[in-house]
Amino acid sequence: MTHARRNAAPPSTGPYLAALAFSGLALSGLFLACGCAFAQSPPAAGIEACTAVENDATRLACYDAAAGRKSLSPAQADAAAQTAKEERAAASDAERTALSQKERAKRAFSDLYRSEPGEDALANAGKGSLLDSRWELAKDSKLGTFNFRAYKPVYLFPVFWSSKQNTTPTSPNPLNTVTTPQDLDDFEAKFQISFKTKALENLFGDNGDLWMGYTQSSRWQVYNAEASRPFRETNYEPEVLLVFRNNYSIGGWKGRMSAIGINHQSNGRADPLSRSWNRVMFNFGFDRENWAVMLRPWIRVSESGKDDDNPDISDYMGRGDMTVVHTMGQHQFSLMARHSLRGGDRSHGALQFDWGFPIHNQLRGHLQVFDGYGESLIDYNHRATYIGLGVSLMEWY
Repeated sequence: MTHARRNAAPPSTGPYLAALAFSGLALSGLFLACGCAFAQSPPAAGIEACTAVENDATRLACYDAAAGRKSLSPAQADAAAQTAKEERAAASDAERTALSQKERAKRAFSDLYRSEPGEDALANAGKGSLLDSRWELAKDSKLGTFNFRAYKPVYLFPVFWSSKQNTTPTSPNPLNTVTTPQDLDDFEAKFQISFKTKALENLFGDNGDLWMGYTQSSRWQVYNAEASRPFRETNYEPEVLLVFRNNYSIGGWKGRMSAIGINHQSNGRADPLSRSWNRVMFNFGFDRENWAVMLRPWIRVSESGKDDDNPDISDYMGRGDMTVVHTMGQHQFSLMARHSLRGGDRSHGALQFDWGFPIHNQLRGHLQVFDGYGESLIDYNHRATYIGLGVSLMEWY
């Protein structure tokens, strides 16, 4: 049973808060040491400063900024793409009908024919939009391979509160059921790191990029001196995604991207605390102005009964989720909704709200509120409310 002190505010013990602060600095240093490789904006300096930029696309952007050259807005890029599409449709039929069969065959294999006017405008639809800024979708946004890029938010919560800790994690597999209650505090710390890099680019003409991503989140019982301050749960999530640029409209929203990939998530623990699953992921991204929406239905890759740590995980962690992100000045809001897509006793889900806000200069705060099932893998079938408050090093956009 949880002791009364578990519900008290976390102790303000200097050494442990110092350890948390050090962890935050270490995380900050990790990304700064990568040369701020998460596609930072080009330096606002003179033309001579641009010669030191190694990446070709970033160096060009630096020269454009120094020369005062302005890029098209996403709306202007969309308009240019639409104009090019209409002009091509109007001219192509009449032109090709007039050509002889021999000439049509010749042009079909001609570089000139494949690079007809308007091709660049079509390939640059949505350049500068929210999803393009993260996935390098437009032709001129591509920065090459093996550059570190931001993926999911990166944050440190010195305070992460749970309304009900899961002291006896269970599963339909008897090998993955805890029988002795754990001694857990309601207050702990949580942090997450996440990044991705492009392994292959332009697999199909000027479209189709292969991305590799990695996300890790940890829950640390730093205030639990009686249990020697253990890491209660760490989730590891590597994935591979084949991402395609799209250009269509639905009700004022622009369909920017689609993707298919493989996702593995596990907590790297031995039985009875082991939890893991593999999924085939489908991503569909939409944006408009300062809004972005990502739909992610998935299919779980089944495992044999004795090897399945969590046979009913899809009925709790869901079969798909939707994340809506809105930027407002320096504030960013996101809402994630996840559901099992089943009814009756198999109907379970979760909601998570995040708010990133400025504090001072580059220091940002982050508030997270989660309610439902599966805040972590060990809690996949455990419902609770969680509230975290801390600092953010990287947001969605």
